[in-house]
This record gives sequence, C-alpha cells and structure tokens, in this order.
Amino acid sequence: MSHRFLSLIGILALAIAVVSLTSIAAQAPTTPAQKAPAVTKPPAAAKAPATAKAPATAKASARKWAAPKTPWGDPDLQGVWNDATSTPLQRPSELGGKDTLSDEEAAGFEEQLAFNLTRDRRDGGPEADVNRAYNDHWMDSRRLKITEDKRTSLIVDPPDGRMPPPVPLSPERQKARAERAAANARFNAGLPDRVEDMSLPIRCIIRTDSPPYLPTIYNNDFQIFQSPGYVVIVPEMIHSARVIPLDGRPHLAKGMRQWLGDTRGHFEGNTLVIETTNFRGDDGVTFQGTNPATFTITERFTRVDPGTINYEFTVADPLTWTKPWTAVIPWNRIDPDEQMYEYACHEDNYDLVHLMSGARIREKRGETK
Repeated sequence: MSHRFLSLIGILALAIAVVSLTSIAAQAPTTPAQKAPAVTKPPAAAKAPATAKAPATAKASARKWAAPKTPWGDPDLQGVWNDATSTPLQRPSELGGKDTLSDEEAAGFEEQLAFNLTRDRRDGGPEADVNRAYNDHWMDSRRLKITEDKRTSLIVDPPDGRMPPPVPLSPERQKARAERAAANARFNAGLPDRVEDMSLPIRCIIRTDSPPYLPTIYNNDFQIFQSPGYVVIVPEMIHSARVIPLDGRPHLAKGMRQWLGDTRGHFEGNTLVIETTNFRGDDGVTFQGTNPATFTITERFTRVDPGTINYEFTVADPLTWTKPWTAVIPWNRIDPDEQMYEYACHEDNYDLVHLMSGARIREKRGETK
C-alpha cells in the first residue's frame, strides 16, 4: 500500500471520524456521449393528456417529506448513490427541438439501446466476439434506463440540449491537441515512444473521478460522507476522494494546481454547492481538454426525495465555449444490502513495462505499425 494511499485514508478518517458510516452499494453505468439511436416511432399525440388530480392523501404525504439533517444540522446527503443512465449528455441531432420522449418512444429507445449495448450478442464475427469478451456479466442493467422524466439530453441549458458553440482554439492549444492525438495513435499501434504517450486513465492517475461526474460503462457509484465542516465524495471508479471544506476558506493560490482541482463548498438551503478551480494542465485532466487556467465547474447536490439526489453542474471556460452550460443527472440511492468495493487501479501497473518493452522489440524487428 503506497504512502499516498495511506495519507488519503488518514485525511478521510480525520474528516469523517464523528460520522457513523452506513455501507450501501452498487455497480455501473453507460456512456452518455454516444450518439443515441433514432427513435423509431413518433409520439402518439403532440400534447400529453392532462393528468388526473393526485389524491389528497398523496399530496399530504408529499408535503410531509423533508430533507433529513445531520446531527449538527446540515442537509444529510450521506450514502452510496449511482448515476447510471442511457440518456445522452447532448441531445441527438435527429431529435431536433424535442426535449422529452413519449412513453412509447422511451420504450423503443431503451429496447434499441439494450440490443446495441449487449456484449453477449453472437453477430459480428470473430472480431466482434473478441471486442465483447468483457461481457454483460460485468455491466450494470441500470445503464439501459433513461432518466425518469424521459429527457433527451442530460444538458438542460442551453435549451437545445447541446453544448454551446466552441471558441476557436489558439495555435498553442491546436498544437497540444495534435501532439495528444499523435501519442494516442502511437499507443493504439502498440508503439509508444514514452510512458506519457499513454493516457492518464491507463496510467491509473485519474479516470472518472475528476469532475464533472458523468455516467460511463460501469462503476458509477459514489459514496458521500459528512462531518461538521466537511463533505467527502468518494467515486467508485479508481481511487480518489474529494475532501471538501465548508468553512469559507479561500481557494489555493493560482499556481497550486491539483489533479482534481481545488474545491470549496457551502450549503444554500438544502443544496450543497461546490466550486472547483486550479486544475493541473496535464493532458486529460480537465473536461474535454478545457484550459486549466480558465476552467471552472460549479456543482449542486440537492436531495429531492429519500432515494434521489439531483446532481447539477455548470461548466465554464471562455477559451473553450462561447458561454457556460449546465447538465442535471439523477443520483439514485443504492440498496443498503449492497456494498461499494475498492476499485484498486495499480499505479505501478506491469502493463506499462510490457507495452514499452514490447514497442522496443517491435522497432528492432522493423515494425512501424
């Protein structure tokens, strides 16, 4: 066990020592940035029929629920939550201005998605069989469901459900992206020049633990701990924990940059609001290659019922997009009988040694691709 990991555990223990932890858990998710399959049938009607009035008892019951509090009075967000969904980050272009699906369309979407995502299909020949060897046993069925409100995108602002137009890249950023693409090409060809040709996830540095938190193919659980003055968010995927102070302290100096950025939080009513700045400038640290000097993300966690937290985030970078944009993802509470296990990505992964030595052997043989 590395000194860095022991230090992290020490910080967690200090931050949450007064809290009685409840283990719960889960598994995985889906990739939102994929292009969503076209919906096969149009809605049965342009306007949904008016819903009947809820019974008075149901209304009274809904009014009675209030967000729980910790013993020291903060909104209680603790537990293990899962953000798996098949709703894409951006609205598919073929859906135009349609922001929600009808029940019939949603069923068709999920049926097509289940077929597209299953890794146990027999079609496609030997190559597809190898590519699907990491089969559905390791996946989570939650990834096959769209959000309960049947939105066509996780992005809610701009209203078209898509990222704002990009800002033209500076020559320096164009060069950096070209260098990253060349490094990826060398790695994919099995001929990396250096360890840095491999991405940060492959090197087990950061993966989906860097904000914003988006659904991916698996391991989409998050555990939230609280103690007076702190909130800790532990993603299932890889090994980090964001220890978030709530005492109003200023951000770190601009020159002090971190893998997960520098996060500060506070409560606004029942909502935890956290702002993160000071990301490192390494390839792949910031979301979609945004500029670490100007990239900021504001996240809002609001518990809306016993089993759901609304996770809303707004990203801003004037050197990447013409304006900020916002997405909302439901986090669903995990069955208390489940448990979140350590991901345990190994930083001294032998694959790095094998990939580098294999590349040198291939070069000696005269192989170039």
